[in-house]
Amino acid sequence: MSSMNYPDVSILLPIRNEQTYIADCLRAIFRQDYPHEKMEILIADGNSTDETLSIINRLSAESSIPISVLNNPHRIVPTGLNILIPLAKGEAIIRVDGHTVLSTDYIRQCVMALEETCVENVGGRMNAIGTTTFGRAVAEATSHPFGIGDSKFHYSDKLEEVDSVYMGAWPRRVFEKTGLFDEELVRNQDDEFNYRIRKSGGKILLCPLIKSLYTVRSTPAALWKQYFQYGYWKVRVLQKHPRQMSLRQFVPPVFVLSIILSMLMTPVFSWGWIPLVIILGLYLIVNLGVSISIAAKRGWKYLVSLPAAFSIIHISYGLGFVVGLLKFANRWHDKTGLVPQNQPGEPTN
Repeated sequence: MSSMNYPDVSILLPIRNEQTYIADCLRAIFRQDYPHEKMEILIADGNSTDETLSIINRLSAESSIPISVLNNPHRIVPTGLNILIPLAKGEAIIRVDGHTVLSTDYIRQCVMALEETCVENVGGRMNAIGTTTFGRAVAEATSHPFGIGDSKFHYSDKLEEVDSVYMGAWPRRVFEKTGLFDEELVRNQDDEFNYRIRKSGGKILLCPLIKSLYTVRSTPAALWKQYFQYGYWKVRVLQKHPRQMSLRQFVPPVFVLSIILSMLMTPVFSWGWIPLVIILGLYLIVNLGVSISIAAKRGWKYLVSLPAAFSIIHISYGLGFVVGLLKFANRWHDKTGLVPQNQPGEPTN
């Protein structure tokens, strides 16, 4: 890519209450080795109630990249992205999450990958890090196939075509062809959007040269809420796009349902406790075996928190999916979704 031919880039940040992380996130963007005059930063703030906006306003004075902040009254990621995309001026549109710190060549690598491959979406591996003992165990759990199945962007270091990538970088033409994000989906909106890309013949590329660090949830409660929502909203993705689902996404709900059914059988049948013991026993053996394997390589300090992290991820996702099946039981024929036409947002400053 010639130094005279850098395309304009729009960096989109859908955020809410990111006071802990937003400074590091923005400063990493300020340090990009891509020409700053070719970049813009567009932020959709979901009515933050902490110091997020104050921090952004203060850091704007440090930036040689123009920053615009817009209000996202619905607070969730898809509405934030849909506010920003129509306003983006760049030929390449790159999403960045508030919990993420980019490598200094992140933008350049995204643009090069888009130009050299002509695919519809590129992204890198989600390199997870934690800020607490439990958070570091979560980072290990979400970087292992036992934790998240065959979702390759969590652990693959290969250049390969995949179903989805972390965050994403798109040429503008993708949104003209595919539309915007489904605003019904509080979670999993990226999975749904990427499925529509692939359904229309587009390709998604995982590129190991695109690097960033993502800070995972640092407490059991926060992790539980996150993965419960993933499972819950995955039901609506299933109802709209059954072929988007892979086998790994059914394993946690089947596991949770088997536990629930076994518990219901226990007081009814004298042998009812046997399936429950077998299911929980097998899961415990596999969980501990994987945890010991990771701890042997990464440090025995992880052995205390890893089994809990794995269990929370699997059970909360599975339970969320089961609850979603009940909640959305009458919506199997509702495949429309909420994918709006391009509408400009309103500035907050």
